[in-house]
Amino acid sequence: METKYSIPLSDIIKEFQLEEIYMPENGENTEIHSPEVSRPGLAFTGFVEVFEPFRIQIIGKAEHKYLSEMSRAQRNIRLEKFFKMKPVAVIVTSKLDIYEEMRSHAQEWGVPLLRTVDRTSYFMAALIASLNTSLAPRITRHGVLVEVYGEGMLILGDSGIGKSETAIELVKRGHRLIADDAVEIKKVSAKTLVGSAPELIRYYIELRGIGIVDVRRIFGMGAVKATERIDMVINLEHWDPEKLYDRFGLDEEYMDILGIKIPSLTIPVHPGRNLSIILEVAAMNNRQKKMGYNTAEEFNKRLMEMEI
Repeated sequence: METKYSIPLSDIIKEFQLEEIYMPENGENTEIHSPEVSRPGLAFTGFVEVFEPFRIQIIGKAEHKYLSEMSRAQRNIRLEKFFKMKPVAVIVTSKLDIYEEMRSHAQEWGVPLLRTVDRTSYFMAALIASLNTSLAPRITRHGVLVEVYGEGMLILGDSGIGKSETAIELVKRGHRLIADDAVEIKKVSAKTLVGSAPELIRYYIELRGIGIVDVRRIFGMGAVKATERIDMVINLEHWDPEKLYDRFGLDEEYMDILGIKIPSLTIPVHPGRNLSIILEVAAMNNRQKKMGYNTAEEFNKRLMEMEI
């Protein structure tokens, strides 16, 4: 069964600095489960057969104008029917006036009634983006997440293989740490994964023989980042002399994470190999591929032309 996530209404109020017109007792603890929002224009006409109360309802200028053209008695009937369905929260945008019928029926049925100064389209886009991130499907992987030349690099491998040591060397070279040991990965869209660290261990890194290191305090704020998109996966493994490793880069490998395929590389670890430089080159090469240039394919093309 797919895990469902939620966010308390208080977090949304704080993030968007919403004005509380009416808040029922413990209403700020109301859990929001859906990243989708609705504008209740049809509900105000009386059509409520497909009304979904678990969505946050947004009242903008169009809905407000529609209500203003009704008689007070008719508006009271429509709003009572709307609030009686107990939507999880109602937000009025553009600092529009609050009808007394809105306030009274919100109080009657215990519905949080909020207001924002932001325009409807802008506020809806920002709210949906925030909810998609907060309620996204997620997993936690044992590994390290760093940003190298703008590329989010998820480093995986057996315990003790050198993931944290490689990450600290990359930080020394000017790159940024996002997470060490545990990486929380969220699927924020059909094509995008975003990684972060659990709150308890954020900006900390473990180095065997030294202990826990606060990267932010030692290397400065520029050495860390709260979240980062995952652009590629690096699998570190002990060098196996019997294994044939890809030497040209023609074979594209991918790792499936939450249904999204992420480019993946397997890097053998051997004394004398400078992993930080190798990962820097891997990041630049991956960025180059996204820009439309594949060195391996270009080199192979030149070889084929020479044979002809």
